[in-house]
Amino acid sequence: MSDQIAKGEEFEKKAEKKIKGWGLFGSKYEDAAELYEKSANSFKLAKSWDRAGSVFIKLANCHLKADSKHEAATAYANAANCYKKTSNKDAISCLDQAVNIFLDIGRHNMAAKHCKEIGELYEPEHNIEKAIVYFEQAAELFEHAEATTSANQCKQKVAEFSAQLEQYQKAIVIYEEIARQSINNNLLKYGVRGHLLNAGLCQLCRGDIVAITNALERYQVHLLFLCLIFFFPTVLAYDLIIYIFRSIPSIVQDLDPTFSRTQEYKFLADVAATVDEEDIVKFTNVVREFDSMTPLDPWKTTLLLRVKESLKSKELEEEDLT
Repeated sequence: MSDQIAKGEEFEKKAEKKIKGWGLFGSKYEDAAELYEKSANSFKLAKSWDRAGSVFIKLANCHLKADSKHEAATAYANAANCYKKTSNKDAISCLDQAVNIFLDIGRHNMAAKHCKEIGELYEPEHNIEKAIVYFEQAAELFEHAEATTSANQCKQKVAEFSAQLEQYQKAIVIYEEIARQSINNNLLKYGVRGHLLNAGLCQLCRGDIVAITNALERYQVHLLFLCLIFFFPTVLAYDLIIYIFRSIPSIVQDLDPTFSRTQEYKFLADVAATVDEEDIVKFTNVVREFDSMTPLDPWKTTLLLRVKESLKSKELEEEDLT
């Protein structure tokens, strides 16, 4: 390990000497870049992460002076990977540099990837506001690059964090949008129920019974559409289904398809009923029953606890009035 550090230091000195020495403007930076890369890799082998990161930054600056922007952005990304071992702040700074350069040269997919990385670095630090900013930017860039699945993953993060910040309407809009986009996609349509469940939980947190009821009716239509597409996947059947949904929505509202009786749909309806009745005992039983069949993740548990706390508050208010 000490040998690798010595090699790293030697290559770094040679690179700096190359830059300070005489030579053609472009070629001396290219030669220095080669030496800096050897130096950084030697420090990496020695697991001297901070020194490797700092040399990768020098490598990036060399590439910029040689007008090799793609290589510069890659060097910043490599620096970030080293700093992830020691300092999220430095890693984020390097990734920001990489994003800006990739945007400058029109590499939107790479810029999106690193925006997502920044969001993921802010997440464990509980800096949700910053994470949202970068996941939103990543989603937008992935969409620009026509990477729908990656864009939706980032949007789901935005929705998840928005709900944590009690920005429920924003989360609802995102989950419903993803559900609509997923219905027509053979690979994504199986996740529609989960997106609608998440949207429904956000509706419950808002505490507006009318909005919850309206949402459940809309979700029933989404699930009916998914059911029809699943069982009648031909182009002719698809066109007929589209015609039905556009022409006679009143008939759709009255249908009671199998998919509208899924566990997720029934759970939302049952919870909404307990909220309307302001019955904490029934609410707890409904949640416990669903959790025994489909274990709730921490995010869903947090939202349901908020709904329960809201019910408790109403109960206390009524006791005070009496």
